[in-house]
Amino acid sequence: MDETEFWELVDATREAAEGDPDEQADLLVDRLLQMEPDLVLDFARHFEARYNRAYRWDLWGAAWVLLDGASDDAFDFFRCWLIGQGREVYEGALHDPDALADLLDDFDEEIDGDGEELGYAADEAYEQLTGTVAPDLGIAPALSEPEGTPVDFENERVLAERYPRLWDRFKEYVKE
Repeated sequence: MDETEFWELVDATREAAEGDPDEQADLLVDRLLQMEPDLVLDFARHFEARYNRAYRWDLWGAAWVLLDGASDDAFDFFRCWLIGQGREVYEGALHDPDALADLLDDFDEEIDGDGEELGYAADEAYEQLTGTVAPDLGIAPALSEPEGTPVDFENERVLAERYPRLWDRFKEYVKE
């Protein structure tokens, strides 16, 4: 599976799920179950590489604004959700996290921003196909700390200045 096929699968399942990340994960498992186990592992490698690539302070700050706070786990699930949004949104967010304000059509706080189940889809499909846990993917492990310069998540002025478009769209006020 190459990068284009990876993104086509992500896009097809997102569109079929009408943007619901849990439904997208279910559809993704169904689609992966129609493939050979080696292709499922290829998908997992693509997913994991993008997940690791998004482990950045600037992106965590954007998630913090979007989600009104983002713990370690919430940021992990956000990165899965971001991949699930497709190549354009994912790459756009990595290029400029504040651009998420323009890249996201709608954002429903009840379902958006949390793609935890997407992160397990390839593992689940592989296990169903083979009866065994997926082997090590052979890619570089994630960094122990996010890449880049830390962001002061507790300082709303800093967040408003660093992410002006996101702040304008998703926040109603700045506390003094």
